[in-house]
Amino acid sequence: MAVGMLKRMCVAASAVVASVSLASCGVSAGPSPAGSAGSSTVGTAPHRLLGPDDFATAIGQSDTLTVNVHVPFEGDIPGTDLSIPFDRVAEHSNRLPTDRGAPIAIYCRSGPMSATAAETLKSLGYTDVVELKGGMKAWQASGRPLVGN
Repeated sequence: MAVGMLKRMCVAASAVVASVSLASCGVSAGPSPAGSAGSSTVGTAPHRLLGPDDFATAIGQSDTLTVNVHVPFEGDIPGTDLSIPFDRVAEHSNRLPTDRGAPIAIYCRSGPMSATAAETLKSLGYTDVVELKGGMKAWQASGRPLVGN
């Protein structure tokens, strides 16, 4: 029974990753799940896509850890706390909060890398993950600067 449930969860997670990745590239993978308007869920771990205005508000909170997951480095949003490659988040989990309910905000250049990182964070048990929709490109298009680029 546990193996069957694990397989269903893996299939569901794969579908969410594919959907989020396609959406991040500007391609629609179909309608969002009922009631999710801009978010996806696997189990009880929410993952919210935020536009630049809402993302700026989220990272302005003192308790939010802001992580750039883009590789190669192409600059940071001001106030970024960490840079961890999107495909090495689990490997660097010791740099993340021990409180799995701590707010984490992630971004990359355009979206696909942060979508992958969000899924990894959710698989690690983090429950308050927000992602910048459209990444640093959307951030800059909204008139906001990057630093270190």
